[in-house]
Amino acid sequence: MEKLLYITANPKGLEKSKGLQIGEAFLKAFHLEHPGIEIKSLDLFNLDFAQMDADLVFARGKLAGYGYTLAQLSEIEREKILKMHALADEFITYDYYVFVSPMWNLNSPAVLKAFLDNLFIAGKTFAHTPNGPKGLLANKKALHIQTRGGQYTGTPMQELESGDRYLKIALRFLGIEVMDTIVAEGFDLYPQRVPEIVAAAKEKAIIAAKDFAKKTLAV
Repeated sequence: MEKLLYITANPKGLEKSKGLQIGEAFLKAFHLEHPGIEIKSLDLFNLDFAQMDADLVFARGKLAGYGYTLAQLSEIEREKILKMHALADEFITYDYYVFVSPMWNLNSPAVLKAFLDNLFIAGKTFAHTPNGPKGLLANKKALHIQTRGGQYTGTPMQELESGDRYLKIALRFLGIEVMDTIVAEGFDLYPQRVPEIVAAAKEKAIIAAKDFAKKTLAV
């Protein structure tokens, strides 16, 4: 059975978050097209995962470059590195990923970057090769649904957006095929048009879900 991981980074909840409402439209459409899919949701604002603090940085360095074994790490280092690997191990078991996040201050919420930090593990999600790093998560697909208060697409502000850009770079680095982002923007500029903007984004999400489901993964 194929599996989809639905990852959200918005603390507002479904009732108040326009992005999560668009994401729900995607999930319903995707499930109709792919009824056998197993779907799991991760709310990053309510998920306990390892943070890239001094303990985790030292643990990674000791294991990767200094020849330490897991048993030689301190108790807190071992606890945090095992938590990191557990999250990455679970992430790898999925075939599809959908990320839903707002743009805050030109980027994604910090919790999304902190989550992604857990996925960069040499030998597990990417490998060092003579030609540079190579992602190991091939035959997996991802989609980003992003909401923006301002208008960035097609304007001079477009180059300032870094949340969607970084997410795509990170996922492609790991070898994941990344689909076109569904963007809903201009909420703060055109408050009277919010329902219209959300409805249009939901239509795009439904179309994207059908396309996402029809593109079978290579074996």
